[in-house]
Amino acid sequence: MARSGKDEHIELDRALLPRHVAIIMDGNGRWAKKRGMPRTFGHKAGVEALREIIRHSDDLGIEALTIYAFSTENWKRSAEEVGALMGLLLEYFTRELDELHREGVRIRILGDIGDMPRGLERQQRALYDAMARTKENTGLKLNIALNYGGRQEIVHAARALAQQVKDGKIEPEDIDMARFEGELYTAGLPEVDFLIRTSGEIRLSNFLLYQLAYAEMYQTDVLWPDFDRRAYDEALLAYTKRNRRFGGV
Repeated sequence: MARSGKDEHIELDRALLPRHVAIIMDGNGRWAKKRGMPRTFGHKAGVEALREIIRHSDDLGIEALTIYAFSTENWKRSAEEVGALMGLLLEYFTRELDELHREGVRIRILGDIGDMPRGLERQQRALYDAMARTKENTGLKLNIALNYGGRQEIVHAARALAQQVKDGKIEPEDIDMARFEGELYTAGLPEVDFLIRTSGEIRLSNFLLYQLAYAEMYQTDVLWPDFDRRAYDEALLAYTKRNRRFGGV
C-alpha cells in the first residue's frame, strides 16, 4: 500500500476495527544493518516501536494485541543476540510495567516460559510478576508470544486432552473445537481478526497456526523499528475495507 504524506491524518471507523490484532515484528536486524550497526541495536529500536504500537492500540480501543517476541526456534541465534533480547525483555518490564498496569493493560505470556534455559531466572520472574500484577485488569489484553511455537502449542493442547481422556474425565467424543481451544495459550481471547507482518516477508513462521484460520493478513515492506502509528493506521484502514466472508460468498 502506497504511503501518503506524513502529515495527513488517517480517519479510522472504530466500529470496523479488529477486536484482536496479531503482529509478527520483523526486520530489526536489517534495520540495524542498513545503519552499519549490530543487530542488537535494531532490537532496541524495535522495543521503542512496540511501546508506541501498544499505546496506540489501547487508545483505539482494540481489545487484544498479540505480538511475536521470541519463538522456540530463536534459541538457535547467537548467544550474544539471545542475551541482548532477554536483557531488553527484562528492561522493558522493569521500566514499563507500572504504566501498563495503571492503564489497565492485562498481560499474558503465550509460550512455555517455565522451560527457558538456566540463567534467565530474572526474566522468568519478571514475566510471572507482570501476569500476576495485571491479571485483574480489564483494558487492552496484551499477549506476548515468548518461547512460543504454533506447532508445539497444538501438540501441548492435544496432550492435555489425551490426558483428560486417559484419566476418565472426558470421553473422546467430548472433544470439540471449543474444548480444544480451551487448551490453547489463547484460551478466552477473541478470535484473531488481523495479522500484520513487517519487513516484506510472507510466511507465518510457526505463529498462531490454529488461531489464524480466518484472520485477514497484511504485509508491509516497512521494517519493524520504522512501523509507527502512521504505518499502523494504514494497516488498520486496509482492514476496515476488507470484506470478511469466513468461507461464504
